[in-house]
Amino acid sequence: MWRRAATAALSLGAGAGAVAVASSDDPAAALKVCAHLPPRLLRDSVTAATIAADYKWSLWGLEPGTPAWLAAKHDAHLRSANRLQELCFRNGGIYIKLGQHIAQLEYVVPEEYVQTMRESMLKKCPVSSYEQVREVFAKDLGESPETVFAEFDPVPLASASLAQVHAARTRDGKKVAVKVQHEHLTDTSVVDIATVDLLVNVLHYIFPTFDYRWLVDEVRESAPKELDFLNEAKNSERCLNNFRRLSPHIAASIYAPKVYWNLSTSRILTMEFMDAKEVTDVNGIKEVGIHPVDVSNLVSKAFAEMIFKHGFVHCDPHAANMMVRPMPQDSRKLFGWKRPQLILLDHGLYKELDHATRISYASLWKALVFADAKSIKENSVKLGAGEDLHALFAGVLTMRPWNRVIDPSPDHLVLDAKNTDNSELQMYASLYFPEISELLRRLPRVILLMLKTNDCLRAVNHALVGGSSLESFMIIGRVSSEAVFDDRRMNRKSILDKLMIWLEEVLLEARFFTLKLILCFMQLKKLLPG
Repeated sequence: MWRRAATAALSLGAGAGAVAVASSDDPAAALKVCAHLPPRLLRDSVTAATIAADYKWSLWGLEPGTPAWLAAKHDAHLRSANRLQELCFRNGGIYIKLGQHIAQLEYVVPEEYVQTMRESMLKKCPVSSYEQVREVFAKDLGESPETVFAEFDPVPLASASLAQVHAARTRDGKKVAVKVQHEHLTDTSVVDIATVDLLVNVLHYIFPTFDYRWLVDEVRESAPKELDFLNEAKNSERCLNNFRRLSPHIAASIYAPKVYWNLSTSRILTMEFMDAKEVTDVNGIKEVGIHPVDVSNLVSKAFAEMIFKHGFVHCDPHAANMMVRPMPQDSRKLFGWKRPQLILLDHGLYKELDHATRISYASLWKALVFADAKSIKENSVKLGAGEDLHALFAGVLTMRPWNRVIDPSPDHLVLDAKNTDNSELQMYASLYFPEISELLRRLPRVILLMLKTNDCLRAVNHALVGGSSLESFMIIGRVSSEAVFDDRRMNRKSILDKLMIWLEEVLLEARFFTLKLILCFMQLKKLLPG
């Protein structure tokens, strides 16, 4: 078996190298990159073999589900997660992006992998030397950064998996942020995706229940788009235009940095410099007079509008990609707090939901918020989960066990920092790993990206308000309901149908009014002593 895997590795590596050279704009550079292919491929093969052997040996002779089996599996997960982390850092590039994907898939992949990647991948990324930055400028703009800009800080403000950001000042005195892609990444990405594909396929061959080939497919599809910074710039403008057209009531509260097109290429993106706070910097947000709860609600509104109404969704909304500032030129305050404006960064990864998927997903979330078991099942089946896995799908979406998902109490989906269901969910994730893998295989990839988006938003809300809140689910329930009713109005023309829709909306408003009263009571109860 391992001989076949090694032969496949060499064949795949040779093929990937040939593709990289043939598709590169700089064949000489691509040949240099491909010189690094054998050691990278060897590292992949050794890592895959070690992980596979570890699981086989650690679980040998143990009865699945027993305490001994669970403990051995936990330890194997930790060791394997650390090996994968080391591989990602040593290979860099697309591997870092893959590690970041894993870090944001809570309960979708084993918790040990999520925590290991989350502790490292989102904050520790490779940094290109200034000489490498100069080479990118020379190839793309024909000049050095010092010639293009009046000022250019050689020390990056931040570095991510695909690029790093430098502060600069244009010739007419405007302060800008310049995003520069790591050198040769376009060439190495072809090789990296091929070798990651090998790693995942070998593990799936050995462990049929381990099926994360969808993750490689997603990286293969999204990587070329994320590596094209002109595509990212177009996405940012389209996003803002969608808010102006389809969500004008909150359009002023959403912002994306202005793009300087004459100073941008596919590997260099020059944008307006944003003086704002990171979305999870609670102390910094308070210092500028903004209430963290208002920020949490605005984040929920913005992404609910994108998902359920626009169908064009920013799918990488982790904390480093969102900033907050007081609404410009706005003196209005609410109970002494300034109104927030949400600034969206890094528009490289967007997904489009077709009409049917968007409405089914909106209907599903409407059902989840109102604990409608029948509608949850119906719309889960429409989205591909199947009748047998609809409860698991609901659990993955909400991070709640099924008995809480269908609990009619108003706060049935609310998670707080002390929530006791987390350990229960982690246990379920470990026990039902094959079922989760099957669910992920069935679901459309666009829905898998919605799961990742949900996890990112959940982490942001947890940092802002210590968990999820009833108000955030009210927002999701309202926006998803509006999307469903808008669709029904478009498809039903008779007066009777319109009357029935109107009556349903009235009843829904009554439910929201009741939820608001409950929310006010809960907030008042927190303020009372004892």
